[in-house]
Amino acid sequence: MTIKTDFDKIELQLVRVLHTVISEHSVSKAALKLHSTQPAVSAQLKRLRALTGDPLLVRSGSGMVATAAALELMEPAARMLQDADLLFGKRHRKAAFEPSSSELKIRIAASDYLDPYFLPDLVVHLNTLAPGIQLDLQPLNAQLDYRRGLARGELDLVIGNWLQPPSELHLGRLLSDEVVCLMSRDHPLAKEAQKGGRGWSVDKYLGCQHLAPMPLSPGMPGVIDQHLATLGLDRAIAVRSAHFGQLPQMVGRSLLVLTTGRLFCQRYVDELPVVIVRCPVAFPRMSYYQLWHAQTNASPALRWLREQVREVAARISSSSSVKAKS
Repeated sequence: MTIKTDFDKIELQLVRVLHTVISEHSVSKAALKLHSTQPAVSAQLKRLRALTGDPLLVRSGSGMVATAAALELMEPAARMLQDADLLFGKRHRKAAFEPSSSELKIRIAASDYLDPYFLPDLVVHLNTLAPGIQLDLQPLNAQLDYRRGLARGELDLVIGNWLQPPSELHLGRLLSDEVVCLMSRDHPLAKEAQKGGRGWSVDKYLGCQHLAPMPLSPGMPGVIDQHLATLGLDRAIAVRSAHFGQLPQMVGRSLLVLTTGRLFCQRYVDELPVVIVRCPVAFPRMSYYQLWHAQTNASPALRWLREQVREVAARISSSSSVKAKS
């Protein structure tokens, strides 16, 4: 039996209320955001519950939580509002996004596996061009469901490295980097590794004590261990840490070995008693991307943001290439 939806009972404002109430997990907060009243939003929520056949928000302790069905409605609701904005909003009538006068709030989740100067450089660059923009920077880690965050409009952009980025998201490749090893100058294998001698073999590498970041997804290995697994290899990981920026200091004062991109490692060679050596295991180059959802693909402001991210990444990559040759 085919159930016919009564579209005459649905208007765009009702979709906006649906998206806002689920996002805020509160009728009163949604009313403030919608410049409405709590009784009006409560009445609209009652209509939405009747139309969807689901309570949408349920009591949990002292607050409210969205039901599973409500969370599934977030993405289509956001997409509908985005399409309506493109059709009828003022955005398409503007000549261009004006960064110097914008007061936009931008939410970015990023890993710190890239060059440690990347995020500081990006912040300075954006603040110079658009001083009124508010930036929220979040760590990209296993506790953050970045795919849901992008789909629900809670994140505007995600920056990191993946062997295979999620296929449902738009992506822009920022740069690629050589995979190398960072070890202490006093490591017993350091001199042999620097010479590229036979003593720095795959077996010697795998037998070292290794440092590794915490995985970005629960139960999933990082990109280094994913590639090793495809080769039927396994390394001994002595330390896993969520604080990636502290790993070089650990390397410099121990016999631990860090395997990651050259861009990250080379920032510490002049500051710490560490050396960069080639990895005896053949790794593909590490690729870094920016990811975003289809619902923000046409946004002039977020297009501008992605262009700035690409520009900063290209500048860092170019600078690092010059240093590597000198």
